[in-house]
Amino acid sequence: MVETVGARTAAAALALLLLAACTSAAAQQAAGGVTAVRNSYESSLVNWDLRAVSAYCATWDADMPLEWRQRYGWAAFCGPVGPRGEASCGRCLAVTNAATGAEVMVMVLDQCSFGGLRLDPFVFTQLDTDGHGVVTGQLTVSYQFVDCQD
Repeated sequence: MVETVGARTAAAALALLLLAACTSAAAQQAAGGVTAVRNSYESSLVNWDLRAVSAYCATWDADMPLEWRQRYGWAAFCGPVGPRGEASCGRCLAVTNAATGAEVMVMVLDQCSFGGLRLDPFVFTQLDTDGHGVVTGQLTVSYQFVDCQD
């Protein structure tokens, strides 16, 4: 009987540990205090052609339908938490301007290396509702990986 209770206790502890790990992994899909800058994709001027802008994700996503490539503004992702490389391609982020609360949805189609986000000019302007980003060249934002609303 003691062994059975001990085994159940160990199993319950393991289950709690796994639940905590899963919860922690989900929480790691968001970050705040992140720098966002403008990138010169000008996606509409290149007809949303990922190859034309040498986007990292072009290898996997360049042949997606035009409607898919147009659905959201483009972003390069190198934030402090979240998937990297191919695993981030085609994923969506809800990005919020920390100063104003303005929010926009973007799609990750490129990578970067400075620890933040590079945003298509149209997206950057949508977030920069107080004009501070134009003056400083950057915004402080938070982001969260979310399901693309396909």
